[in-house]
Amino acid sequence: MKRFLLLVLVLLLGWIVYERENLWAFPDIISAYTAKEYCSCRYVMNNDAEYCRGYVKQWLPTSAFTDDSVSKTITVSGMGRSNRAQWLSERQGCRLKP
Repeated sequence: MKRFLLLVLVLLLGWIVYERENLWAFPDIISAYTAKEYCSCRYVMNNDAEYCRGYVKQWLPTSAFTDDSVSKTITVSGMGRSNRAQWLSERQGCRLKP
């Protein structure tokens, strides 16, 4: 039984090393997806804020969420990362800001 657990541990560590770049990018994806999708829902599709909050809700919670309706900028923080999306125009829609 100990050998089996050791084998599973070695395989898990090997997988983590193999997928390290993808695992490192994952926290950034959560806040970026939420900011971009909320911006599109709210300012491109012109839905109300409460509907869009429900639309982008995920099983991983976000720690901060700001909707600046004057500049049409959404800022979302989650899992230690923060991303912004801004509505540019009717033709261009919303884009993530660096």
